[in-house]
Amino acid sequence: MITFDRNPNSYKHWELKVEGMKATLYLNVSENEGIQSGYILKLNSYDLGVDIELNDAIQRIRFEHPEVKVVIITSAQEKNFSSGANIYMLGLSDHPWKVNFCKFTNETRNGFEDSSNSGSVKFIAAINGVCAGGGYEIALACDEILLIDDRSSTVSLPELPLLGVLPGTGGLTRLVDKRNVRRDIADLFCTNADGIRGQKALEWNLVDFLEPPSKFSTLIEKRTKELSKKVKLRKGKRGVKLKPLKRDISDNLIKYDNIIVEFDRKNRFANIKILGPKSSDIINKEEINNQSSEWWPIKITRELDDAILLLRTNELDIGVIIISSEGSIENVSKISEFIYQNKDNWLINEVIGFYRRTMSRLDISSRSIFTVVEENSCFAGLLFEMVLSADRSYMLNNSLNKEKSNIGPFISLSDINFRYLEMANGQTRIDTRFSNNKKLINPLILLKNKLLDAEKAFSNGLVTIIPDDLDWKEEIRISVEERASFSPDALTGLEANLRFPGNESLSTKIFGRLSAWQNWIFYRPNASGEKGALRLFGSGSRAKFDKKRV
Repeated sequence: MITFDRNPNSYKHWELKVEGMKATLYLNVSENEGIQSGYILKLNSYDLGVDIELNDAIQRIRFEHPEVKVVIITSAQEKNFSSGANIYMLGLSDHPWKVNFCKFTNETRNGFEDSSNSGSVKFIAAINGVCAGGGYEIALACDEILLIDDRSSTVSLPELPLLGVLPGTGGLTRLVDKRNVRRDIADLFCTNADGIRGQKALEWNLVDFLEPPSKFSTLIEKRTKELSKKVKLRKGKRGVKLKPLKRDISDNLIKYDNIIVEFDRKNRFANIKILGPKSSDIINKEEINNQSSEWWPIKITRELDDAILLLRTNELDIGVIIISSEGSIENVSKISEFIYQNKDNWLINEVIGFYRRTMSRLDISSRSIFTVVEENSCFAGLLFEMVLSADRSYMLNNSLNKEKSNIGPFISLSDINFRYLEMANGQTRIDTRFSNNKKLINPLILLKNKLLDAEKAFSNGLVTIIPDDLDWKEEIRISVEERASFSPDALTGLEANLRFPGNESLSTKIFGRLSAWQNWIFYRPNASGEKGALRLFGSGSRAKFDKKRV
């Protein structure tokens, strides 16, 4: 089983050094420590294990080192920044592994930009050697790219000429959409396997700054000071140590303190049950900086993030995720409002960012998502995002049952549902749900912090189906069985199209094009067939392409 929790003492590929407002991450990949066997990680190339460590390091910087404003990503190897994703690993991997690998690396890079845009840490790529493919894609996700001018250091995206595939971590999109490289120049760049160095890289806007080796350290310090001035919310004095997650895994169960995941493998679905906060998790403003990683908003997000990744990577036959909750809706509402009101505190800002990115991870997972709202549910505020993220939501309707009508279930909206938890498309789930139709959205603002029963929730478009207690179990059973019977490939396409209506963003372009094009190209014989470029790389044999354009 692949797990995603790490700590700095176990890192095999990264070294983290914190100096005041600056943190430096040195990439020094251990060649023989791949997450799977059968390949060697030469030339600072990376696999999933390298990126899991990077994700952990960035998360620890955010929470454990509030004094850090700028993260420098560079290499500890001479003349070699990173050659990108390991080609032999990709050649040996099956198709789902390749796609999930690309998805996780995309989420890590997108997280750089999300942090930067939200007042958290900024990122600088200090390229001190050859920088190719996924290595350059790491740099493209940073706020600034610095290149050492030593006549040998280059940047390149050589996937097309060398491997018959495309950059898998948003390289093409960031090149033209983020850096505004002219598309004909980008065409030249992406079909040149040798890379671009020095002044030409600067002129083509592939990098932001260029200095010779004697001045490169000075350039890094200068740009760190300048970028730090743009960081708004990194003002904490005491960090939050991220303690190891408490997690028990058995054949059909993953159990955390606040989340229980149960598997029905025969019927291809998983139940994720969220346990709401206790009264002790409700704090006042003066107590914010005394919190630990045991505080419910931090802990539930870490557990949810971990559960999503374990499901995505290890449970490929699970097609439907059913999300339920149990607890005090009042406690969830109070914590949600507290977080919204204190959003300018450095720690609360990091909690919001972490939850935003975790919910986005759920949005782009290739699983059908059903949310069920039943008695004792606590879908309010932060947790109501799970109802909004679902492909369908079912809410038990007790309004006609006089004995039960006063006990719910209920749902409740909070301020945070209308801002700060945007999806990958840059819009809130409320805006996305109603296609930015203000005539439908504005009345919902008046319903904030009110308990809404099934009929009220349904009439306002907040849930999909409201069966009564006679039909409840059967309705959900039939729906799940039907969903699991459909083609998984077609469902992935259906869900990806329906979940992100409206305007595109950099992130939706990256994920949309990864799903539609890179997914297809990876699967084609020209890349992955017996005579495909990806399979034959390094063998001395030339790929044999089917020349038909499709």
